Amino acid sequence: MKPMGPIPPGFEANASGQLLIGGRLVSDIVAEAGGTPLFVYDTRIIERQIERFRATMPSEVALHYAVKANPYGELLSWIAQQVDGFDIASFGELGRVAHLGLPISFAGPGKTDQQLETAIRAGVTINLESEGEAERALAIAAHGSRPPRLAVRVNPPFTLKGAGMKMGGLASQFGVDHERAPALIRRLVAAGAEWRGLHIFTGSQSLHAEALIDVQAATVALAAELAAQAGASPPEVNLGGGFGIPYFPGDEPLDLEAVGAALSKVLAERPKILAETRFAIELGRWLVGEAGVYLTRIVDRKESRDETFLVADGGLQHMLAATGNFGQLLRRNYPVAIANKFTSEPSEAITITGCLCTPLDLLAHEVAFPRAEPGDLVAIFCAGAYGLSASPQEFLSQPRARELLV
Repeated sequence: MKPMGPIPPGFEANASGQLLIGGRLVSDIVAEAGGTPLFVYDTRIIERQIERFRATMPSEVALHYAVKANPYGELLSWIAQQVDGFDIASFGELGRVAHLGLPISFAGPGKTDQQLETAIRAGVTINLESEGEAERALAIAAHGSRPPRLAVRVNPPFTLKGAGMKMGGLASQFGVDHERAPALIRRLVAAGAEWRGLHIFTGSQSLHAEALIDVQAATVALAAELAAQAGASPPEVNLGGGFGIPYFPGDEPLDLEAVGAALSKVLAERPKILAETRFAIELGRWLVGEAGVYLTRIVDRKESRDETFLVADGGLQHMLAATGNFGQLLRRNYPVAIANKFTSEPSEAITITGCLCTPLDLLAHEVAFPRAEPGDLVAIFCAGAYGLSASPQEFLSQPRARELLV
């Protein structure tokens, strides 16, 4: 028997033991959507996260949504009414949010001239990843009617300790090495660009408050140092994100209150050159990850060499991360349940697979579940971020999953 990760708070069952999402029965949600496989996103859980952020973080820190976490259109329209800005990482994401009326910043290496021109015309803040990208943006803007909004993405000399993915402290395609940033800032200002400030992102998926506290303090200090060397106060400093959520056995939730209290102290004592600077934190996974549930229906039950398998109509083509093939070194079980028997006691060890013709398509391995049969619904939690959009949807030409906001 193998353990699985913790089911996020906020999910309950009705009197008959069926899972409720957003206060609604999963069977009703599946019927409304037209079947499975299906991703469901609970706005009440996202609201809870946003309320916690607002109550805990300094009031001067804006909340940005990192679109790459989940670009579902209905979700973007809803969350645009709750956050202060969008951070995008591709031209396609720009097309999804440009009409929603919030400030947008555009990061990511390899921006083409066409993408830069469109972003400049749209008034998007471009987080520059290199001096070469800066020169191309300035040259393009010289033929336009408005100064470009340009920020410098900095590759800092430190990283977020214990992060699931580190994005600082090493040679990188992301950002300008910190020692070269002041010269680039002076170049932008001299060229007449609208310098928007600094973007300093060090890592993601951290559950360690101490690590986040340290890296945020270091980021503010670095921003002040670069501003002093450049001789210009940054209008805004994007502190990145990095807030993680529990996925696996033994994971504990991030102590957000400790992070907020420490950041409040850091900003209250910040150097004078940052006195008028605005700050932002960009979050994706932490905002929407626990709100998502992937629902897939069991189509077969079989025994093989003393092991019981349930085969579902979904799989890694929709929910790659749950199969362990999205960055895990050793596969561990996501939180999973039999949705229509949510409160039933476990009675057997079961392995749940998807319907793809590959042994990689493993959704839960030797986990204790109540007895389940074809027709029952499997719920995979923590599916709101890097779920459908981070999965190989065209693999084996299987049907695409549905999505629904509740």
